Amino acid sequence: MRKIIVTGGSGKAGRATIRELLEHGYEVANLDLVPSPDPVAPFTHIELTDFGETIDALSGLEGRTGMRGAEAIVHLGAIPSSAMRSNEATFRINAVSTYNVFLAAAKLGFERVVWASSETALGLPFDRAPPAYAPLDEEAPVLPESSYALTKTLGEEMARQFSRWHPDIPFLGLRFSNIMEPWEYEGFAGFQNDPRVRKWNLWGYVDARDVGQSCRRALEAAVSGAEAFIIAAADTVMERTNAELMAEVFPRTPLRGEIGTHDTLLSIEKARRMLGYEPRHSWRAHKA
Repeated sequence: MRKIIVTGGSGKAGRATIRELLEHGYEVANLDLVPSPDPVAPFTHIELTDFGETIDALSGLEGRTGMRGAEAIVHLGAIPSSAMRSNEATFRINAVSTYNVFLAAAKLGFERVVWASSETALGLPFDRAPPAYAPLDEEAPVLPESSYALTKTLGEEMARQFSRWHPDIPFLGLRFSNIMEPWEYEGFAGFQNDPRVRKWNLWGYVDARDVGQSCRRALEAAVSGAEAFIIAAADTVMERTNAELMAEVFPRTPLRGEIGTHDTLLSIEKARRMLGYEPRHSWRAHKA
């Protein structure tokens, strides 16, 4: 697969993914509502909640994408949790756009669908109940606590059903942690005095460049069916140790295996094992 469509390619995750794919020799087209501030790939305006527009653009009809014969899609186009609209609008837009992309990709015979799920499926922000255990992995119960998280949970179920209907097409959902650009690491100093400030996702994050890497790995890995993968940095956002953090904030949460000193508490072992994903970037290098 060398011709890839990226929806939401103008956003934080999309820009990083397009750069990663271009650097590795892929031909890429960006489908989004707005042009990218980093216009390195052909741009097509699209409303993903309109199925006709979606299948038209994905098929390359009338040269809209500048690419004929796209082979796979990375679907990142959605309202992010940080910019939620009303509950109804967030649900409608995210759920319908994901369905339309999955359906169009299946009808067009794409070889693979990689799409943005979310860490929020795991019960974030842990206000109703603490995490089931730590480090959290993909075996943890799915507990959406917002309309946004619910759309990601439903997206994972849709992926399973589309995979059942179209067993030759892998549908790989990437549960991204809190995506950070390098310049945002300056703000991590503000997390250190109170561990509860970032307890909402077990002090997790992921560098945008590693998001791009994970999308490329998901396109290339020998994986079939419908799978979900947690995608996080290798470490937490905190200078305090994991043992101190868990004892103070989640003292009743069971610890499963080694938690390390600063190792991520959102386990990326499945992504490492099945995708070959390995985070390359840490806020600690910027701090030094």
